[in-house]
Amino acid sequence: MKGIETLERFRIEITDHVATLTISAPPVNSQDRKFREEIIRIFDVLGAEIDVRAIVLTGDGKIFSAGADLSERPALLQEPGGYSRHNRLVRASFDCVMECPKPVIAAVNGAAIGAGCVLALVSDILVIAEEAYMSMTEVDYGLAGGVRHVLRSFSPSDARLMIYTARRMSGAELYRMNVASVCVPRERVVAEAQAIGKAIAEKVPLAVVAAKRSFGLTEELPLRDGYRYEQSQTAALAETEDTKEALAAFREKRKPVFKGR
Repeated sequence: MKGIETLERFRIEITDHVATLTISAPPVNSQDRKFREEIIRIFDVLGAEIDVRAIVLTGDGKIFSAGADLSERPALLQEPGGYSRHNRLVRASFDCVMECPKPVIAAVNGAAIGAGCVLALVSDILVIAEEAYMSMTEVDYGLAGGVRHVLRSFSPSDARLMIYTARRMSGAELYRMNVASVCVPRERVVAEAQAIGKAIAEKVPLAVVAAKRSFGLTEELPLRDGYRYEQSQTAALAETEDTKEALAAFREKRKPVFKGR
């Protein structure tokens, strides 16, 4: 695909309008500068690709992502402004997932640690393997970060337990806590996420984009303002080709054909 022809840290496959993005950065799928530069570029391209309607994000092997590559840290202290540039890139590597107009389903196949945990949490839907776990280990290494992202998905008490103790939260625990929507054996986790992606891909594409935009924009708005925004989206969608096609198909009792317009 133009713009992401050569990748060093990821693989991409597209089937039935669902892109499966696999982190392939052995041995533990850690996140270094190259990883972050590539993931930003990938989500920019997939977000603009009309043939892609949903994205599954998973890891190679038995690890989703072990988090930041800590071997880069000492050099940051030697570069003037090094930490500022690093922090900006880290933020962008998470923001590109949250801001991608297409829904992102995290298929957490194994350990998701630190920045790996945050990468899963910034996705729209979380499918986790029974064998997987998530943990925030910053307090083990004298670091900080991720609290705000963890608070979006965990209760205040569970978020603090996770952050203060660096405790590993198992797939079953995360499902019980309503952090994950689905918990299945590892061998099924990608297929389950792809099935969700395929179900999304069958809906009116621009309506799905509008729904994701609404989640992002209304998260911290008062109820009245948030709902008024959503109503404005419905009015805008009414003029699109796909909404007209969906209504025509409903009247004619046939399957709609959507073009993303």
